[in-house]
Amino acid sequence: MTGPEHSGRDRSARARSSSAPLAPSRLENVLREVVETLAAIERPPCSPGERQAAHWLAHRLRAIEGVAVTLEDEPSWGTFPPTATGLGLLGVLGALLALLGRRAAGALLAAGSIAGIVDEAQNGPRILRRLVRRRRTTVNVLARMGEEDAGESVTTLVVLAHHDAPQTGLVFDQTLLMRLYERYPALIERIKSSPPQWWIGLGAPLLTFATASTRRRGFARAGVLIGALGTAAAADVWRSPTVAGANDNLSGVAALVALAEMLRAQPLPQLRVLLVSCGAEETLQDGVRAFIARHRDGLEPARTLFVNLDTVGSPHLAMLEGEGPIWMEDYAGPRLRDQLAACAERLEIPLRRGFRARASTDSVIPSRAGYPIATLVSTTDWGPPANYHLPSDIPANLDYDTVAAATRLVYELARAQTRHGSSSEG
Repeated sequence: MTGPEHSGRDRSARARSSSAPLAPSRLENVLREVVETLAAIERPPCSPGERQAAHWLAHRLRAIEGVAVTLEDEPSWGTFPPTATGLGLLGVLGALLALLGRRAAGALLAAGSIAGIVDEAQNGPRILRRLVRRRRTTVNVLARMGEEDAGESVTTLVVLAHHDAPQTGLVFDQTLLMRLYERYPALIERIKSSPPQWWIGLGAPLLTFATASTRRRGFARAGVLIGALGTAAAADVWRSPTVAGANDNLSGVAALVALAEMLRAQPLPQLRVLLVSCGAEETLQDGVRAFIARHRDGLEPARTLFVNLDTVGSPHLAMLEGEGPIWMEDYAGPRLRDQLAACAERLEIPLRRGFRARASTDSVIPSRAGYPIATLVSTTDWGPPANYHLPSDIPANLDYDTVAAATRLVYELARAQTRHGSSSEG
C-alpha cells in the first residue's frame, strides 16, 4: 500500500533522525508484533476479546522496564447501532404519522428522534442510552512512565489509543470515493472533511416538522424514504461482523508500545507520560469518558497535553483540527498542534493539516475538559483511512511506515516539552 514516493520520504526522514531511540528495524518489529498478535483476537467493545486484548497489552507493557500498568474496569452501554436503529425507526414513525394527518403526534416523535440522535452522535450526556441499554463493562489500560510526581515543573503527556475493533457495513464501502478520485483527483484532494453521515438520520424528523408546519405531505413522504434508508444503514452495521481492526486502531495501540520502548531506551526528564489504551471507543467514547472522569483531578490542564493516535496506518499521516458528527467542534490547544507540526517539519515527516472529522473520536472528550489535544490520523489518496471499518483492515494491508512516523513524531513532541516546557495551552 505504500507508494514509492511516500516510502522514500519516510526512509529519508528516518535516516536523518539520528537521535531516534529505536533503530528502524526494531521499531517496525515492535509494531508488527503488537498488530499481528491483537488482530487475531475478535475485539468488539465490552467483549471477552476486548478484555483479552487489554490483558495482553498490559502484560506486554509491563515487560518494559520502568512501566507501571493498571487495568481499569469502567462502565459502558454497548455499541451505538442498536440505539441508532431504534432512533431511526422513531423518526420514520413520526413521518408516517404526519403523512396520515396526525401532525402533532408526528412532530412529537420527530423531536424525540432528533434529541436522541444528537445525544448519541455528538457525545451528549447519553440519557437515552443509559435508560434503555444494559450496563456492561469495558477495560482501559493505563501505563505510567517518567516522573511519578506531577509537580509544577513537570509536564504530563497523555497518549491515547483504543484497542477495541469496529463492525463493518455497506455504509463504509469506499468504491464510490475511489472512482471519483480516479476521475476528479484535484477535486477530491481539496476535500478535508467527509460527508456528515449522521445528518441522514435527521432527515425524517426534520421533514416531519416541515409537514407539521406547512401541511404539505410531500415532505413526510420524503422523510419516510430518507429515514428508512438511514435506519437500514444503521441496522446493517448492527448485523455486520467485527473486523480485525489493524488500522482502526491497532496501529495506535502498537505505537503506544513502541513509544514506551523509545522512552525506556532514552528517558526524558521532567516529563510524566501516560500511555492510555481505551476500550469501548467504538461505542462512541465510553472508555475515554471514564478515563477523564476517573483521572481528571490528577491532570492539571495547564500542565497536561493529550495526543490521540487513531487509525495511523494509511499512506498519508494527517492531523485533525476538530470533529463533529452533527456540528463541528474545534479542539482545544491550537498551539500544541502547531508545535506538533513543527516537530514533523524538523523530522521531515510529511504531515497533512486542516482536516476535520465527521466521525467522533476519543479526542473530543479531553478537548471539552479543557486539555490541549492533537489528533493524528491517516488518509488515502481518495480521502478516508485505508480499509476503514472494512473486512480488509488486516495487518497485511497496514502501512507500517506511517505508523512508525507517527510514533517518532510523538516522541519528538515529548522531547520538545523537556527542552522548552509546555507552551501549548490556548
